[in-house]
Amino acid sequence: MNLDVIPKLKHTKSNNFFLLAGPCAIEGEEMAMRIAEKIVELTNKLEIPFIFKGSFKKANRSRIDSFTGIGDEKALEILYKVSEKFDVPTVTDIHKESDAKMAAQYVDVLQIPAFLVRQTDLVVAAAKTGKTVNLKKGQFMSPESMQHAVKKVTDSGNNKVMITDRGTMFGYQDMIVDYRGIPVMKHFATTVLDITHSLQQPNQTSGVTGGRPEMISTIAKAGIAVGVDGIFLETHFNPSEAKSDGANMLDLKYLEQLLTQLVAIRKTVNHL
Repeated sequence: MNLDVIPKLKHTKSNNFFLLAGPCAIEGEEMAMRIAEKIVELTNKLEIPFIFKGSFKKANRSRIDSFTGIGDEKALEILYKVSEKFDVPTVTDIHKESDAKMAAQYVDVLQIPAFLVRQTDLVVAAAKTGKTVNLKKGQFMSPESMQHAVKKVTDSGNNKVMITDRGTMFGYQDMIVDYRGIPVMKHFATTVLDITHSLQQPNQTSGVTGGRPEMISTIAKAGIAVGVDGIFLETHFNPSEAKSDGANMLDLKYLEQLLTQLVAIRKTVNHL
């Protein structure tokens, strides 16, 4: 695991997994600060390197009337304020080439969404900002094929790249995590497991994506057991009222218990 690809990380000597966590979307400054403060408190206590996550806009919605954001620069400024106040790196996803240059002024890590990870121009635009690039594995891609996405970043002169697995589409309305892919992708780059999106149930007739949050700890524990470098999760103090992806989020009140369990598993794995 090469944590040098991520700037401003604390607790990098702890030999823990690192955590990318926060709300799906930035809904406002108060909610972002509230969530960040709690996660920072927990990760400092448990010595987990932490990156705050929040989307500055949601471009891949199921319905045209779904929440997409509070305004691009307004949301990006909130991410910057989180970074400054808590001295943690931040990550946000981008959807088009012009987003890369804009978002790079505010955040430390640019994330390429799973549906867009084969878009060469987008990946190259992110790489050329010099920021760390987090490539989310497409639900339709094999672990082996992610080496080509990584190479697009490195061939653009940027070695700060990592991969996040968010499950593979199984049928029309379910995602499956193939844990065999984690050691495969670790050969290409630092590898993260997304433990909330991998439990999504997309393509519901209502147009609102469902999920199985009761399985989050199961997915997470298995990921740590097989040696994943990092964990990605979305959390909210009231998932039922979250404006995006609430159905598969972890309630913030359960985060300490989950992280404590994962740290214990990691310590065991480290001694094997």
